[in-house]
Amino acid sequence: MDNDAILSMAGVRLTLVGGSGPVEVLRGVDFRVARGEAVSVVGPSGSGKTTLLMVAAGLERPDAGRIQAAGVDLGNLDEDGLARFRRGMVGIVFQGFHLVPTMTALENVALPLEFAGARDAFARAAAGLSAVGLAGREGHYPAQLSGGEQQRVAIARAFAPRPALLLADEPTGNLDQETGARIMDLLLSLRAEFGATLVLVTHDPALAGRCDRLAHMRDGVLHATGPGEGPA
Repeated sequence: MDNDAILSMAGVRLTLVGGSGPVEVLRGVDFRVARGEAVSVVGPSGSGKTTLLMVAAGLERPDAGRIQAAGVDLGNLDEDGLARFRRGMVGIVFQGFHLVPTMTALENVALPLEFAGARDAFARAAAGLSAVGLAGREGHYPAQLSGGEQQRVAIARAFAPRPALLLADEPTGNLDQETGARIMDLLLSLRAEFGATLVLVTHDPALAGRCDRLAHMRDGVLHATGPGEGPA
């Protein structure tokens, strides 16, 4: 595998069973992301984009192929090892925010830090909320925040452990265009500030074009990649 890449996939295949039977979601994917890159993955619904992120994070195990992320061969890890890998190396931002509704913004951001055993979890969480423009909102629950604010909390949570690799699955999909553009600004600025690598799944060509490179997914296969415009 490529030791210079933060993420490297070779011949990755995955079949999932749906209501109509087994579906080969990933069909021999080869994918390389260099350290510090921002890469967008675009393609029609059902093409395998989200599943690509899930196997990169170790949330789904492929049927075949090899995945190396942040220097770790995911195939060599058991479930506990994969959980430790995610806590220390990977941040994930979902379209649906995935905040814990009974926890405040501060508690949501502190959660992965507490799992990692950080003694300064709440101080770091407060700093993270400040970095995303939510200072003074620490005590608010998700239901008390707008969609854009909830996504900023989710981004602060993802960046809190200082991950080497950030995986973002349609992070602006539930937001209006203006708020989505601001969320993309935030992702790119934090990625630059912390030296993280970003893999972004999006249906929005304008957002995709702001990454360094575009990868096109179709029918479970990653096709030709091309340059983006880079951060705007």
